[in-house]
Amino acid sequence: ILGKLYGTPMPDPPPGKDVVLEIDVQGARQVLEVRPEAVVVLLEPPSESEQAARLRGRGDPEEHVSRRIELGRQELAAGRALASATLMNDDLEQTVGELLAIIDVARAHDARPEEPGSPHPPTKEPDG
Repeated sequence: ILGKLYGTPMPDPPPGKDVVLEIDVQGARQVLEVRPEAVVVLLEPPSESEQAARLRGRGDPEEHVSRRIELGRQELAAGRALASATLMNDDLEQTVGELLAIIDVARAHDARPEEPGSPHPPTKEPDG
C-alpha cells in the first residue's frame, strides 16, 4: 500500500529462546497461521497527530505521512482483533517495561501444561 515490500524470515529459535518481530498486521496474520501460540502485541501511537509528528521527524514526505495515517486507522482495527495485548507507545521506557512483563507472563504460561482452547497466554495476571 505504501509502495514498499518488506519480508521477515520465519525464525526457528532454539528451545527457551524468545523472538520479537517488528511486523505489520499482515505479517502478524502470517505468523499466527504458522504459530498460533504466538503472542501478538499491538503498539498504538498516542494519537494520530503524534504519529504524524514522528513520521515527519524522521523525514517522511507529507504524502507518505497522510497515507500512513490512513493505513494506521485500518491496521489498528485489524490489529486489535489479532492482538493478545495492546500497548500505548507514548513513553519508551514504560512501553518496554510493559512488553517485558507480557513476555514474562508468556514464558510462565509456556512452562505450564497447555490449557485446552487457549492458544494465547493471558496478558495480565488476575487481581487479588
